[in-house]
Amino acid sequence: MSEHPQRPASTARLLAVKGAALATLGLAACVQAAPAFDSESPWMLGDWGGKRTELSQQGYDFKADTVVEVGSNLHGGYNHDKATRYSDQFALGAHLDLRKILGWHDAEFQLTLTNRNGDNISNDRVSDPRVGTLSSSQEVWGRGNVTRLTDLWYQQEFLDQQLSIKVGRFNEGEDFNTFPCDFQNLAFCGSQVGNWGGGIWYNWPISQWAMRVKYQINPELFVQIGAFEQNPSNLENDNHFKLSGSGTQGAVLPVELVWSPKVNDLPGEYRLGYYYSTADSSDVSKDSNGRYAALSGEDYATSSSKHGMWLTLRQQVTRLSSDSSRGLSLFANGTLHDKKTNMIDNFVAVGATYKGPFDARPQDDLGLAVSRIHVNPAYRKNTHLRNQADGVSDDNDPAFLPVQDTEYNAELYYGVHLTNWLTVRPNLQFIRHPGGVNQVDDAVVAGLKIQSSF
Repeated sequence: MSEHPQRPASTARLLAVKGAALATLGLAACVQAAPAFDSESPWMLGDWGGKRTELSQQGYDFKADTVVEVGSNLHGGYNHDKATRYSDQFALGAHLDLRKILGWHDAEFQLTLTNRNGDNISNDRVSDPRVGTLSSSQEVWGRGNVTRLTDLWYQQEFLDQQLSIKVGRFNEGEDFNTFPCDFQNLAFCGSQVGNWGGGIWYNWPISQWAMRVKYQINPELFVQIGAFEQNPSNLENDNHFKLSGSGTQGAVLPVELVWSPKVNDLPGEYRLGYYYSTADSSDVSKDSNGRYAALSGEDYATSSSKHGMWLTLRQQVTRLSSDSSRGLSLFANGTLHDKKTNMIDNFVAVGATYKGPFDARPQDDLGLAVSRIHVNPAYRKNTHLRNQADGVSDDNDPAFLPVQDTEYNAELYYGVHLTNWLTVRPNLQFIRHPGGVNQVDDAVVAGLKIQSSF
């Protein structure tokens, strides 16, 4: 723990506000009137002749970011024919400080649009297309090649900023089970509950009507609870700007405790959470009479709820005396899911990142991680029985459903911080039993992730 005595919450917040103000003024002095393609500017297009900084000081912040991901199958996988696939995402956002604009204290508004394009090497080269992949070698791919409304929310703080209420359209992963997205493999990027939560927890770029209430217990600890519309129609490309609640089946209710301590004066973040869905869910193997539905021919039993939990740990463990931001950080992610209704019953990932591995490259970073994605045995049993009921046993038969068990993913990347607005991360991925299918050859994928801010 920190050697420094804990300051009262109000004093800590006042110092934080003053520090942020000084940092903002320092940044403004550095970037004001920065020309386009200036390596020290946070934006590729520069400061628009000083106008961008001026607008920010008035409460208007604009953001335009791109993520480009390339994947190429070097070895193994379902299809050994070599291919290279490209995918990208463009995000355009506006953040409004309503205190500066309208005089509404501790109030803010966010609008974000996203556009995705491209294809994924995992779909037909790495994994068997009959069952697909569990993780993905290009995490930015998915949810359709379409422009979507991703954020449309208002946030208001109360009680000297201890209580925060956020309402509008956003996704669970923005606030709950949050995790950085520097890796290219999906198993190490963003909120993991949404990847394995059976299609009820929608991560970026999907939005739904939602509300989040957060209470800051002390400077290191807060608790939050949310209510998110569970509406599968929000996933459809034709509903990319949908605002109505038609098609809503229930709600996802997450609750989370977040602790952000200083261990030996090094930052960490520890998240423990639970989610509960009020919508009906189908049993993965049994009918309403308790028999295997694949054999009985009856509809799968319906459950009135679905639940799960998560644990996310992040901690910096070393630092350089010359720059405390440089050093080794460790992380672990784990999720547990309802075995009665969910295909994936548990997931775990561990890894490490190192910022500033070389004095000559203090902003570069290095990352290594491994994961295990485990398929629910009841789901696996159901696949066996479906093949039995269909009278197929030959893996080469197009009607045969491959049986899925456990998929392992690993990724090593090196992030080259070329400028303050451009980072390039070449990476190498290893996928054992792609899609959880033991008959599919282990795969090696070469990736390239490019992140830039305009």
